[in-house]
Amino acid sequence: MSLLPNETLSCVPQEAERVTLKALLTFSATDSHEWGLIRARQLLAGRHRIWLMLGAAVLTVTLCGALLYHSMPLWEILLWMVMTVATAAAGAVRMALTPARAFSHASRTDIRQTAWNGLALGLVLSVLPILLCMQGKPIRALGPGIALMLFSTATAFFMAPLALATTAFLLAFGLVTASCLVLTGAPVAGVATLIFTILLLTICMSRAKALAIIETAGLALDERDETVSLLLREFEATGAHWLWEIDGGRRIVRANRQLAVACEQDAALLEGMPFLQVLAGPTWDTGHFAPGLRTLAKKLKARESFSAVRLPVWIAGEERWWEVSASPRFDNRGTFCGFRGVGSDVTDQRASADKINRMARYDALTGLPNRLMINETLSLAISETDPAIGRYAFMMLDLDRFKAVNDTLGHPIGDRLLCGVAARLDALMGASGTCGRLGGDEFAVIIPDATDVAGVETLAQRIIDALSRPYEIDHHTLYIGASVGIAVGPRDGRTSEMLVRSADLALYRAKDAGRGVYRTYEPELHAQAEERRLLEIALRSAIERDEMHLEYQPIVDTDTTMLQGFEALLRWRSADLGDVSPAKFIPIAQETRLIAPIGDWVLRTACREAARWPANVRVAVNVSPEQLYNPGFVAMVTAALANADLAPERLELEVTEGLFLHKGHGVGIVLDRILKLGVRLSLDDFGTGQSSLGYLSRTRFSSIKIDRSFVEAASHGGREALAIIRAVVALAHSLGIATTAEGVETEAERRIVEALGCTRAQGYLFGRPLPVEEARALANELVTTIIAA
Repeated sequence: MSLLPNETLSCVPQEAERVTLKALLTFSATDSHEWGLIRARQLLAGRHRIWLMLGAAVLTVTLCGALLYHSMPLWEILLWMVMTVATAAAGAVRMALTPARAFSHASRTDIRQTAWNGLALGLVLSVLPILLCMQGKPIRALGPGIALMLFSTATAFFMAPLALATTAFLLAFGLVTASCLVLTGAPVAGVATLIFTILLLTICMSRAKALAIIETAGLALDERDETVSLLLREFEATGAHWLWEIDGGRRIVRANRQLAVACEQDAALLEGMPFLQVLAGPTWDTGHFAPGLRTLAKKLKARESFSAVRLPVWIAGEERWWEVSASPRFDNRGTFCGFRGVGSDVTDQRASADKINRMARYDALTGLPNRLMINETLSLAISETDPAIGRYAFMMLDLDRFKAVNDTLGHPIGDRLLCGVAARLDALMGASGTCGRLGGDEFAVIIPDATDVAGVETLAQRIIDALSRPYEIDHHTLYIGASVGIAVGPRDGRTSEMLVRSADLALYRAKDAGRGVYRTYEPELHAQAEERRLLEIALRSAIERDEMHLEYQPIVDTDTTMLQGFEALLRWRSADLGDVSPAKFIPIAQETRLIAPIGDWVLRTACREAARWPANVRVAVNVSPEQLYNPGFVAMVTAALANADLAPERLELEVTEGLFLHKGHGVGIVLDRILKLGVRLSLDDFGTGQSSLGYLSRTRFSSIKIDRSFVEAASHGGREALAIIRAVVALAHSLGIATTAEGVETEAERRIVEALGCTRAQGYLFGRPLPVEEARALANELVTTIIAA
């Protein structure tokens, strides 16, 4: 929308031009455009009431003449009556002959000219009190006095818009009358008259000020209506949206060109058509209406305002998506007369949202649901099953010998093998279940109705048999297998987390049994439990025994290959167990709540080390959801920064979407407090089922990390991976978020992520995770090219 012209500025007087008595009486220099409009409305109000006041003046002098007919000479009475009526009539005629321009924009001079009319009428009217006082018979003046007081009161009330003229009238009449009474020996009556005059002046000024304020508000409303009309005309002219209107019978009225273009029909044909019929299209006859149309129909029937109702419509045989909003209309008597609203075509936006949603919930390589989608589907199956009689099952699959294929033939062959596995797995599902890829070579299957447990076990064996058949890929005949762990709920778990954990334990049991088999969960999984128990015991004392250490992997700028920072990676070398993979001990630390002290140690250690690097080199530290659920985590971060004397902007905390999957922990508040410290946030593991672009709009992330699977696929020309990276980079760029490509291991991968616009990269091409001394030396060298040997 373009900016409104300067002439449509607010017509409410500015701070220095408030509605004051000086302004109303034209004693202040208020010649602004706004006050010109206010004075014009004052003149117009006076013009509308002047004839009424002329009639009141005629009635008053007639009444006074009748009351004094036997008390005063007739010629005096008639002369006073003629003078008074003539003066009042002259003022009315003068007001009627006021130039038309004064009723659109009046000056102070226009208002001041009305004061002469009021002054003249007041002086002429005061002649009668003078004559009565001269006769020295105050009793005769009682009746005419009351009539004149009533006329003065009416004038003060009705002619208040012309405050200056009314003030002149009241002062002239009141002061003259009071003076006469005092001079003729009636001081009490004179003072009473003066007090009454002051009271009338107060009423007049108060009413004049109130009317001026009302007129000011009216001008503001008029200008707002004009502004809205201008906006609506410009809004319709853009063609991006359109206005629509229906009557009380829900038929289209005043169909405009934009609506006709959107419907691809002539506006004349749309006029009078039922609005719902136009939206329903071919479903109008079948009655198979979309949920959005039913929602809209309910809103229209209830005569309720609604906003952003989305529904599918059929235009020229093509399905489009519209978004409509509207409010009911009522006439001055409160009678319902239809709806008026706005609509827009959101087909493209919906397609983009669906694509982004699919990116977040489907695996980029295989097209199967990813971990996030699996978790959501499993949670839905649990919630829809009657725990008293129903059953549901979850299978966790792990491919046997897949790592050997990757190591010997490379990742491209491995990726194609995963796609083959996904295709076979999906073909076995049918309508009985849902399969997905959890990450790496792990897959999952959800059976919403597992009443027949034997049937679930039969399906598991069919999966093993199908995945164990040979694969022909690039003239290679590949043989792999699969191990399956089965958990059946609610016996093995009443929540998705418990069921997944049970299936995972069953999977370990299947691997221990020699692979290529399935096992169901049993509480007595001694081997797995013992291993985890030993790891937990060793883990509890790992920090005290100084078995933990950090390694640092470089993160570089893709354009200049300048070092941007390091990611701190936790390593554990146990005196009893040797080198323990983070994939093993970190899940145990999270489950046993040891992640808090370990995470505290990692954060403090990484901050102390980063303080020894140059000021432009940052450190990235992974934090788990359990750490952020801790109310004291912000204090922990603050203390780590303060003790290390590290600037907050040099610390970047990496979180995954698993953080957002559990509501009620106050995570949003914790993240906001961390951001207020100046610490950066990064969204990790994008595209692996652990992240969603939806959270980018809720939290001010400084970067998102693109998973290495996309990088690998893109470097080999994978169109889907290329499209996804482009989309993520474009969205991140529009939100001011940096993008980091993970797992860059070859020069070809480096070139592709640079060409796609990724701002940062990390991987073995730029450096493996380095010990503390090597990372410190590299940081202090500030080399321009960092490529590991």
